[in-house]
Amino acid sequence: MELQIREFTPEDTLPAIDLWKNCEGIGLSPADAPEPIAIYLARNPGMSFTAWDGGELIGAVLCGHDGRRGYLHHLGVRADYRGRGIGQALAERCHAALQAEGIDKVHIFVFRENHAALAFWQHINYHPRENLALLSRNLD
Repeated sequence: MELQIREFTPEDTLPAIDLWKNCEGIGLSPADAPEPIAIYLARNPGMSFTAWDGGELIGAVLCGHDGRRGYLHHLGVRADYRGRGIGQALAERCHAALQAEGIDKVHIFVFRENHAALAFWQHINYHPRENLALLSRNLD
């Protein structure tokens, strides 16, 4: 394996969407189309990353912040590459980018039934927040 981790660019969006579609437990919405992702990347430069083996995309993550807290979205690694530390390496690159911006806490959103993802995040020292509830509203 020739692992290379680099900044997520708008050109990586369509391959990343294909990757995420094949990662169980990742929910995509219209906000994950190429144009909204390009806007997200422009608002959060140098914070999102992709992992490559040669010319093949094997992992991707979106990362950004609101000035106070960081957020990771859609960290996915191709199934045949899991268990090799690629997800953790992507998360660590995001953590370093957030810290460089002065952000000292990061949040993730995981579907409750995605037990593999919950185990992964807890393995890399993320903790469930039992005192918070996530509420959402569609604005359309």
